[in-house]
Amino acid sequence: MTHYKILLQSFILFFFCVSETNAQEVLTLESAVKIALENNYEIKIATNNLTIQKTNVAIGNAGMLPTVTANVLDNNSIQNSSQTRQDGTENELDNAKNNNLTYGVGLNWTIFDGLRMFARMDQLKELQKLGETQLKLTLITRISDVNAAYYDLVQQQQQLAALDTTIVISNQRLTLAQNRFTIGKASKLEVLNAQVDLNTDQVALLRQKELYANSKILLNQLMAREVSTDFKVIDVLEVDSLLLLPELKALAESQNPQLEAQIINKKVAELELKQIKAARYPTIRVNTAYNFSESQSSLGFVTQSQSRGFNYGFSASLNLFDGFAQNRNEKIAKILIENSKMSIDQQNLALNSQLSTSYQTYLTNLELIGLEEKNESIAKQNLNITLDKFRIGTITTLEFRTAQLNYVNAKVRYSNAQFQGKLSEIALRELAGNLIF
Repeated sequence: MTHYKILLQSFILFFFCVSETNAQEVLTLESAVKIALENNYEIKIATNNLTIQKTNVAIGNAGMLPTVTANVLDNNSIQNSSQTRQDGTENELDNAKNNNLTYGVGLNWTIFDGLRMFARMDQLKELQKLGETQLKLTLITRISDVNAAYYDLVQQQQQLAALDTTIVISNQRLTLAQNRFTIGKASKLEVLNAQVDLNTDQVALLRQKELYANSKILLNQLMAREVSTDFKVIDVLEVDSLLLLPELKALAESQNPQLEAQIINKKVAELELKQIKAARYPTIRVNTAYNFSESQSSLGFVTQSQSRGFNYGFSASLNLFDGFAQNRNEKIAKILIENSKMSIDQQNLALNSQLSTSYQTYLTNLELIGLEEKNESIAKQNLNITLDKFRIGTITTLEFRTAQLNYVNAKVRYSNAQFQGKLSEIALRELAGNLIF
């Protein structure tokens, strides 16, 4: 009869878990990443910044196009005037009205500025590439965060399952202890100990449920959706054990976004020096305009006049002396280029260091996964043997509890080892710049 009650309790618990699972959305990692790419605010901001950089890449922004302006000037006056002519004639007029109206269209075009405009255009293109690199860095970082948060949930879910299992076992132990107490084969102390241990397991389960719920909120936040959205993740946590350090370093040198950004910054600094050096050459501008002018005067030889027509010409300027500002600016620009070269070397060194340390951690975690998997298998066998012995009363409750805790702890350690291994894999792929989108 006791075995039937245990089976019934296990079936009810299993049915409840299945029903709850079916009511929840099963969120895959691919779906989580897709939602984050569509909704994450940092990704949206980085995308908008890239759009700004693309918009700035224009020949007009580089100064290659002329400027065309329309001008209107209207001056009016009311004055008391008096005039004395050469023949001695005097003319006076109060409240004399005068009007001067000028309007037209003018064009100004810099046709040569020491090739500064071409260097500026190239610099705008490099700034666009920098924006693309910054977007890539944001994408990889956020995808890495989603990966880590997702597999943390997988780990939390596995630990929940382990604690559910220990609750079932503790219920079995309490039932057996009560039955043995009823028939006089056990003391009340055994029943109380079983009840205390069951309560302890239930407290641990509640704490784990709280941690699991908070981890869900974090993942929903990363996906920029309603934080109360309920879902379930997959139960499998697999670590790629085939990553090789030389391949990762080769990938990092060619596509790590932080290294790419430093290389682009060096090109931007070199183009800035070209623009500064352009000031050593003359600047030539052409201009033309079509204007209409009309003036009216209440007093004088000419009371009304009009004119219209083209104006055109050119101007040229050359800086001869500016207080040595040109030399100073060129010197500063060359220092900035040197700094950018050192930043590339520094980033390379930091990248190789991070890859080497992360890879060593990755190898250690792979070994730990193998060890903890064996430990879990041994602990499970030990628990099964101990449970059988406990049922027939050949071992103490303390020995049974020890075997039970060893099994639960082994499952938790194995799950945590897998999670730490996955984090190492994610970190290596992030550094290599090939984290799958």
